[in-house]
Amino acid sequence: MGSLFNQFAAITMLNVRSIPQRMAMSIASVVAVAMAVGVLLGFMALAEGFRATVQGGGADDVAIVMRDGADSELSSVMLSDQLNILQAAPGVAHQGDKSLVSGELYLIVDGIKRSTNTKANMTLRGMEPLGFAVRRGVHIAEGRMFAPGTNEIVVGRGLLREFSGFELGREIRLGANVWKVVGVFEAPGSVFESEMWADARVVQSLFNRGNSYQTARIRVTGANGFTQLKNAVHADPRTNGLLVRTEREYFKSQAGGISDLIGRIGFPLAIVMAIGALAGALNTMYGSVAARASEIATLRIIGFSGYAAFFGTLVEAITLSIIGGLVGALFCFIFFNGMTTSTLGGNFTQVVFQLKFTPALLVSAVIMSAIIGFVGGFFPGIRAARQSPQIELAAQ
Repeated sequence: MGSLFNQFAAITMLNVRSIPQRMAMSIASVVAVAMAVGVLLGFMALAEGFRATVQGGGADDVAIVMRDGADSELSSVMLSDQLNILQAAPGVAHQGDKSLVSGELYLIVDGIKRSTNTKANMTLRGMEPLGFAVRRGVHIAEGRMFAPGTNEIVVGRGLLREFSGFELGREIRLGANVWKVVGVFEAPGSVFESEMWADARVVQSLFNRGNSYQTARIRVTGANGFTQLKNAVHADPRTNGLLVRTEREYFKSQAGGISDLIGRIGFPLAIVMAIGALAGALNTMYGSVAARASEIATLRIIGFSGYAAFFGTLVEAITLSIIGGLVGALFCFIFFNGMTTSTLGGNFTQVVFQLKFTPALLVSAVIMSAIIGFVGGFFPGIRAARQSPQIELAAQ
């Protein structure tokens, strides 16, 4: 067994050291694998960044109340009388003598994307004055909060990066009315940064929403507070038809569908490119075996086994593929990690987020490249193991 292991090691080192002699073919194989891995990582980073952004604003001590059966805020509706009942419900946290409850509206408006200079959907959220206090990790970075009863808005930092015309102090037209940007808020790593916020009563009036809302955000007094609120809503016939979820649960449901869609688009494309990379690896390894036919024959004559030839060829292919995978991963990390982009979210508005590369994605890249290398080296390895020493030497 020791002798066989030494044969494996000797042929493996010989094959790896001879890679520079087949530099052009080796580079082509590495580049093909790097491209396949890069495409896969790019889509996975998109999905991971979107998921992290949407779920990042979720909290377990913040409840979202909306119409039962509505799959998003956009399709929900809530009456002002129901909002008043929620403000007096058990389990609701207070700030002084005020309940931390914010009745909110979710509207779609148009904006111009900086990157393409084309129109895209954005979120205008009408909220109660306590809407800021209900949310965690949100603060005004520039300017000030909007004044209740006025046509003033504050915009998220992410929205400001992706859309033009929303700088502090600018006047913008949304619908038939002119609004003034008086503040820029930050909510790092959260979907909130993709929104604009204004006073709910003004939004109701200017967009003909009467006295209705779509959702209510409520800060609760911990896990028990959420349970108390949920039970109270279900038990009161006046709030019949309302669904109570934690903010984290809601965002998780919103993130899942889009992330899965990104994955469903990315994986087939990555598989197609992986097939191309596999073809390149097979071509490289068959060429390697043919170029070293005399070397393999000589080793076989002096006592090296076919298993050693097979193993050495396989290791060479896996080595080239893993190098390609690491090159692809490094390229993606350097040029795309943290890059800001946007896509449609669950409410048909643009969600601004950053591509996010994680250690798990790097592991996926290495595994994918190793699989390409294994398949790409398996059949050429069998050919190397089955070569007849006498015939190969005679041909030389």
